[in-house]
Amino acid sequence: MPSARDVLTPDALAMLQTVASTGSFAGAARALNLVPSALSYRVRQIEDALDVLLFDRSARQARITEAGAELLREAARLLGEIDAVANRVKRVATGWEPMLTIAVDSVIARDPLLDLATAFFALDPPTRLKLRDETLLGTIEALTSGEADLAIGAVLDAASLAFTATGIRSRPIGELCFVYAVAPHHPLARLPEPLTDEVLRQHRAVAAADSVRSGPSMTVNLVGGQDVLTVPSMHAKLNAQLHGLGGGFLPEPMARPYIEAGHLVERKTERRPPLATMHCAWRVRSAGGPGRALEWWLAQFDHEATRRALLERHRGR
Repeated sequence: MPSARDVLTPDALAMLQTVASTGSFAGAARALNLVPSALSYRVRQIEDALDVLLFDRSARQARITEAGAELLREAARLLGEIDAVANRVKRVATGWEPMLTIAVDSVIARDPLLDLATAFFALDPPTRLKLRDETLLGTIEALTSGEADLAIGAVLDAASLAFTATGIRSRPIGELCFVYAVAPHHPLARLPEPLTDEVLRQHRAVAAADSVRSGPSMTVNLVGGQDVLTVPSMHAKLNAQLHGLGGGFLPEPMARPYIEAGHLVERKTERRPPLATMHCAWRVRSAGGPGRALEWWLAQFDHEATRRALLERHRGR
């Protein structure tokens, strides 16, 4: 006996839709250019494979059963998906990637990023987008491991020289300055400036964990011997400092709205505030240029307003 997978073909599902829409086997047979006995036999095969009755034949009309109605609801969805896949495959053949994975560093402002995604989807591309959160070296590692096609907010320092053989290319987005900040009720908010390393060592620091999965991780501006609360992202670091759980350097555009609102206090330290050059980076295919989706995203970084927004336009600004 045929299995359900054998009988539930696109043609069979379309045939069942015709029977339901015409209301009779005879009408469906005429519409499909089949003899009624052949149509009845094919419907019976499907019913036998599923072990259900799809149509009530007790009257002259073919009245669909509840099981048949459920199958037709799923049939409409499945046939629609088949058509969508066919269209997607045709468009992928024109140079669009089936999937574009973007690793986004946690210092990048999310609203401008989602604005870019909105503009991308307005093109009605066949490319699916996958956004993944990363921090520090984990952002570039997503590229070198092949898990991402584009990284936004990558920190490329001297260690990046090791990445040149992996086909990674990059361009700067801009510079990102940091400020040291604590909650107003934190003890460091009231101590004389500039805060020395010895003073900082006596208080907990909040650090964003590097999301790198293999190899050494990066730590930034921690004082040796200092208690550290490690959180998964820069946004989590901001929230922890707002709660008074510790101090630390935050991206100035991210911290500024909270400083101006009085929810954070900016403090000067003997340490020079970090100034990082942020990059977008992408993997180069072994043959040919970038796909059309990656090409579109790279073109967005030609605009200074876009680059600035990704670094500066955090929620609340």
